[in-house]
Amino acid sequence: MRAFVFPGQGAQTIGMGRELAEAYPAAKAVFDEVDEALGENLSGLIWSGDIETLTLTRNAQPALMATSIAALRALEAEGFSITDADFVAGHSLGEYSALCASGAISLSDTARLLSIRGTAMQDAVPVGVGAMAAILGLDFAAVDEIAREAAGDEVCQAANDNDPAQVVISGHKAAVERAAALAKERGAKRALMLPVSAPFHCALMQPAATVMSDALAGVEISEPAVPLIANVRAEPVTMPGAIRQFLVEQVTGPVRWRESVAFMADQGVTEFWEIGAGKALSGMIRRIAPDAATRSVGTPADIAALKG
Repeated sequence: MRAFVFPGQGAQTIGMGRELAEAYPAAKAVFDEVDEALGENLSGLIWSGDIETLTLTRNAQPALMATSIAALRALEAEGFSITDADFVAGHSLGEYSALCASGAISLSDTARLLSIRGTAMQDAVPVGVGAMAAILGLDFAAVDEIAREAAGDEVCQAANDNDPAQVVISGHKAAVERAAALAKERGAKRALMLPVSAPFHCALMQPAATVMSDALAGVEISEPAVPLIANVRAEPVTMPGAIRQFLVEQVTGPVRWRESVAFMADQGVTEFWEIGAGKALSGMIRRIAPDAATRSVGTPADIAALKG
């Protein structure tokens, strides 16, 4: 069995997807449609802009999705199909890429939703008020307890359960700093403050969840061609109403990536194809399901390798 997985924020690089667009007209068409949907030259920013501007949340989210869908269209041009996968899943914004890939949400709607999502998440908390930190060497239960203990009267939550030894916390800056220090005292190998512009996947994102509830209400969602493993539930979902609900919950809820990958492996998935930019998910997957094979699909060379 096989799963197609789609990366989240942090995988962006200048030039991503350009070789795909040059080699495959169908991939170029993806970037053109996203540019048109957003009314801006996002592809120009992706291919020849500066990394600081691309990394802005409102730009990075649709840019990473466009790169993933371009890679999928290139795969399709070579005879592969989304139905070659038994499951799809994505890390945070990658969940939108997975839904677009599986036909649940149109490309134009997905681009617009991610632009709205990125802006709303950025605007939800003033710069400097929130923070995120990666805790390495402790499991989710330990980090969750530390976050609750450090919160006090502020917000501090375990936000991303990435793999057995990497959990990201999110919340008010001072509370996150307290939790990072406490994690080191409790045996964490490292506690790294992350260079992010907002504290994602915690209660401070509630204003963004409200914005996304309104935005998603106006978008048609179809049943995906392949079951989605939802971030907030770590289990399959196919009903459009549930997808809509889980996408709203995802803004403030944790990304249960470790559980999602473990579920797919337990169902018999032995191959995970990372569709789009970077290889971060493949690294996590190898730590969660060490017997599974991982493949990166982000360049024409990657696709040529798949063809053997």
